[in-house]
Amino acid sequence: MDKKYDHKIQEPKIQQKWEDLDVFKGKIEPDKKPFTIVLPPPNANGKLHTGHVLMLAIEDILIRWKKMQGYSTLWLPGTDHAGFETQMVFEKHLKEKGKSRFDYDRDTLYKEIWDFVEENKGIIENQMKRMGPGLDWSRYTFTLDESVVNTVYTTFRRMVDEGLVYRDDYIVNFCPECGTTFADLEIKHKDKISNLYYIKYGPLVVATTRPETKFGDVALAVNPEDDRYKEYIGKEIDYEDPLGKFSIPVIGDSYVDMEFGTGVLKITPAHDKNDYEIGLKHGLPVVSVIGLDGKMTENADKYAGMKVLEARELVVKELQDMGMIEKIDDKYENSVLVCYKGGHEIEPTVIPNWFIKVESLKKPALNVVKTNEVKIYPKWRKITYTRWMEEMRDWPISRQIVWGIRIPAWYDVDENPNLQITFINKKNQRITGKISDLLQNYPFEDVKEGLQTLIAPKDAKFRAQPGAQPRAEPCRLLQETDTFDTWFSSGHWPLATLKYPDSDDFKYFYPTSVMETGWEIIRFWVSRMIMFGLYLTGKPPFYDIYLHGLVRAVDGKKMSKSLGNAIDPLEYIEEYGADALRMGLISGTANGRDFAFPKDKVVAYRNFANKLWNMARFTLIMKDSLKEKENKDISNYTGDKSSLNDVDRDILNGLDNLIKNVDESLEKYRFSDASDFIYQFMWHEVADKYIENVKDREDKDIALGVLIYVLKTGLKLLHPFMPFVTEAIWEGLPVLDGDPELLINSKWPTV
Repeated sequence: MDKKYDHKIQEPKIQQKWEDLDVFKGKIEPDKKPFTIVLPPPNANGKLHTGHVLMLAIEDILIRWKKMQGYSTLWLPGTDHAGFETQMVFEKHLKEKGKSRFDYDRDTLYKEIWDFVEENKGIIENQMKRMGPGLDWSRYTFTLDESVVNTVYTTFRRMVDEGLVYRDDYIVNFCPECGTTFADLEIKHKDKISNLYYIKYGPLVVATTRPETKFGDVALAVNPEDDRYKEYIGKEIDYEDPLGKFSIPVIGDSYVDMEFGTGVLKITPAHDKNDYEIGLKHGLPVVSVIGLDGKMTENADKYAGMKVLEARELVVKELQDMGMIEKIDDKYENSVLVCYKGGHEIEPTVIPNWFIKVESLKKPALNVVKTNEVKIYPKWRKITYTRWMEEMRDWPISRQIVWGIRIPAWYDVDENPNLQITFINKKNQRITGKISDLLQNYPFEDVKEGLQTLIAPKDAKFRAQPGAQPRAEPCRLLQETDTFDTWFSSGHWPLATLKYPDSDDFKYFYPTSVMETGWEIIRFWVSRMIMFGLYLTGKPPFYDIYLHGLVRAVDGKKMSKSLGNAIDPLEYIEEYGADALRMGLISGTANGRDFAFPKDKVVAYRNFANKLWNMARFTLIMKDSLKEKENKDISNYTGDKSSLNDVDRDILNGLDNLIKNVDESLEKYRFSDASDFIYQFMWHEVADKYIENVKDREDKDIALGVLIYVLKTGLKLLHPFMPFVTEAIWEGLPVLDGDPELLINSKWPTV
């Protein structure tokens, strides 16, 4: 063994050996019990971050532990196309070239993004390999692989046939900047100081932050218990604004907060989710005054075409000139909705969307967790899942973006003359209008070839197909331009990676053993995987769920480039080694809770790797000295304690306790506890005490035999946590009976 442990030399060498020997290739072995993990797919366009490192470390611990216990293990790798995120990254790339996504027809833009991702997706794969994960790369899956797409399409077709899919005008969280809708869980609240305008509606006054939406008002609402306004309920009142004189009904609804503003609420169903619900309850019309482009619509009359803030400013000025604003509170603290990615303000908007009816899907998915058929660790996270499943509403599965799995629905333009189309013509001009009008001036093939977006009315007739476009000549068909929500496609991940439904892998390795992921996506992703697994197979996709905490910056804050506190894990791997980074993150976390990046522990485990190396070297030096000075070989310990003294028996008893404690901790997914047991034993019991005792022993041949046995057993226990240094040390230690060439192929210790 070299004098010093150098991770820069050893880690690449060991990694190459594992790859050359195909150590982690999953095998179907009917006489063995399978143990399967599906890697949550990192974004194909991204780079390794601390969350990936923690995820890889935890899952690798489980895979190596179970492999050494004799299970037939399979850890499936893959990467995610990350629809919205990737399209945003590509748009930045286009901006640098002075272009935007609006310069391309849909198919061309998709191909451009595909080429961009192909150039970049290998980056994170190579970075992940630096961590030494025991993944079976021969089974790598990309979320846009043809097999994955076909699986998603087949599910969609089945759901259409079973009446679980519907289209409807629905209030959605729409981001005009990103051009897509967001689920409730994908939006954030941002506190800000706004103007609160007190606007007169005849004898009543309404407090609102959004005067520009008043042209979509269809009612005023008051609380039925509010004595100030009871006389107005059920009546219409007259009012005036810059567009003329109008009358508006007053309704009573208990939703209205009597303490807010004046206690009178204007109801604008097209642009507020709560108003939309009230509108449904009272049968009110929906009038949209803000379009998908973030500009005022023709329903706003003379303000049409203006951006929202521009219109707001002008509306306020004209209302003031008319004496219709009673006062303005310019210090009003409120919370606005922003999209989770770009931080742009959300515009609640009513547009046609694709929905999944979740009632029949969520009940069994809730039941398997309530009955512990699927167990969640740590247990206190179970309530997050159950509450979400109980509250879950129908799921909007469509997104108005290009990069992703395109919804397999086709519209016959002759059956659907009101399709709203945007396309690029032969002169590279963006043309928008109804398909029936456009076809009077442009050939159908030009529209189809240059198609950018298509918005179909909720009652449009469509044809769903699981694969290629159906041939139904002489029909003129246009495919839906919306893509599936990525959670819809990634909800199939355990099924898609195992090539459901007919592959040998699926028949042997499904259900998988553990789903390990961050707690923040238990609702986004984990719930959907369970729903689809049960819907398609009758079985949940995994037995256990382990939810790790989020890694925050050293100061405990969320990592952010703008704050300058982001941590590049590759820098730590370069300086301290992958083992040290892995072990530092594992030992630094409370079970399932967020924690600050433990830099001190990373340094400590670099020192621990060096300590282990020195312990092994010193043991070999004593062994060689024994041979040289006394011409004695060590007496390999075989389990017979008759010739041992009390110190030997104590260290062996301690080793048995260590094995028991590590196993119990891993069974409960208490990784930090397991790692700490090993660290304390190897450093303080073996290095500080037992090796010091061996130095002065007369019976060094016996003591060294025990020491080597203890060291090798300790390396086996530590291997899942620090695979590189343990494998490297294993190479240099004496071979005992039954020892394989590679540590990873050795048997897990038992008491």
